Formats: sequence, C-alpha cells, structure tokens
Amino acid sequence: MTLSPLERAVFVLHEVFGFGHPEIAGMLGRTPAAVRQLAARARRHVHARRPRHRTEPDVHAQVTERFAAAALGGDLRALLEVLAPDVTLWTDGGGKGPATSLRPVHGRDRVAALFVSVAATLPDGGLDIRYRRVAGDPCALVFSGDSPLAVVVVDLTPDGDRIAGIYSVTNPDKLTGIRRT
Repeated sequence: MTLSPLERAVFVLHEVFGFGHPEIAGMLGRTPAAVRQLAARARRHVHARRPRHRTEPDVHAQVTERFAAAALGGDLRALLEVLAPDVTLWTDGGGKGPATSLRPVHGRDRVAALFVSVAATLPDGGLDIRYRRVAGDPCALVFSGDSPLAVVVVDLTPDGDRIAGIYSVTNPDKLTGIRRT
C-alpha cells in the first residue's frame, strides 16, 4: 500500500469519484488547502510507487471480504475481530444513503456499532457484493438489485491483519456511474 489513510481517502474521493477539494474537505473535516496538499502527496506516492507498508494483495482481499460479510450481516463479534482498536470510518451518505455520520467515527466499538445499526436497516436478501480494485487495493461494491448501495474501501494496519480506515460512499447521487459488471 502506498498511501496513508487520509491520503487514500482524498485520492479515492477525488481521482475515482471526482469530488472537488472543498467537498472532500467537508467530508473529512479538513480545510480545502489541507486536502489539496494531501491530494498532491497521494499523487506523488502513487506515481513514485513508494510503499509505506505493503500488505499482500490476497490478504487485503481476504480482510476486505471478511469485513463486508460481517458488516452486511450485522455480526458484531466478527466486526470487532477485523477492526483495529483505533479504526476510523469516513462516510458520505449525503443525507440520502444509509450512512449516518457527518464526521469521521473513531474507535472499534463505535464503528462496529454503526455498521450493526446500518445492517439492521438494509433490505433482506437481494444484496450483492462485487469486488474490484481502487488505487491498487480491493474495493467492495454493494448492490441492492441492480442499484449500487455503497462503495467501501478499507485501509489495513501495517501488519495487514486488521482494518485501520474505512471509506464508504452511500450517497446515491455519487454512485450513478457504478455498474455491476
């Protein structure tokens, strides 16, 4: 992996989803100037391919899949096992998606509780998870029928066995370009 959690969030939100720096600043609780600096640093790291710490791609994919199954299943114990104690969750539901936090959520217990409460509101059955790569790492795409429900990217701890950061976009207006295939 080549990016810090904040750099990855800015990179994914700007480069993949096309959000502007002021919008990202609001999502992450940073100033637009700080977001521009994070974006520049992220691009430099991506272009230079200087890993900060490297997790085997298979391990990252397995942790992502364990997280998605636990989060969508509302499995509190499994979530607590896969989340690092100091995990941070950034969400963008835009007031329209299932995400409920306007600010980053910090800590394993709070993040797990939020996912369990969101899982309880999801439609029974009909959810489908697809996995793709974003900035070189696995990304979980959650669909309800043919409609995208969420895009989730996780950042792992240096040892690669737990999740240190979660970036979730559930705003339907920002998911219009996401397709199942």
